Order: sequence, then structure tokens, then C-alpha cells
Amino acid sequence: MLYKFKSKATGDLILLEPHGRHILGLIGKDPSPKGILLVADMPAAIDALQAAIAQQEARHVQAQQAAQERGEEVSQEEIVSLRQRAVPFIAMMRRCLDEQHDIVWGV
Repeated sequence: MLYKFKSKATGDLILLEPHGRHILGLIGKDPSPKGILLVADMPAAIDALQAAIAQQEARHVQAQQAAQERGEEVSQEEIVSLRQRAVPFIAMMRRCLDEQHDIVWGV
């Protein structure tokens, strides 16, 4: 399944199900197949995603430092971070907030 987020203010944003569910959970929305994010809820949703990004990045830095202290080689594996997945959604919310349009999915 895909989550296809739509708004009159932006183009569509498509996320795979696990990533869409994760982001919706972080902003306090039910990850149901259909839903709406109201303009009034967007500032809190943006703040929640930015806080989650900061926490993930802090954990990553701590894990790297701990590995270095143990003398282990720090993995430089290519993973897609929450920041990379959430920034397009944050940009969508900011534009929708500016233009006062809700975001819907599954409709």
C-alpha cells in the first residue's frame, strides 16, 4: 500500500506504507488508509516531526561516538534517515499552512 498525500496547495506526496505509517504516528494521526490533516493541526505536526528528527540524529551521533570509544569501526552504511523522509512532508505542511489548505490521504 502507498500513502498518497494530497492538497490544493501542493503536488501529491507519495510514501510507502511503513514510512507513511511512521510519519503519521509521529504527528499523532491514526495511520488509517484515509484521513485528513487540518491546517490547525499542522504547526504541532511540524514541531513533532522536527523533534523526532533531532532525537534520531542525536541517537545516531551517540552511537557513533560510543563505537569510536570502543575502538570499533564506525559504519558508514547508506540508510535513508527520518530527515530525508520527513522533510518533503514538512515542506508540504508549511506550504499548506501558508495557503490554508488541509492535507488528505486515501481519497
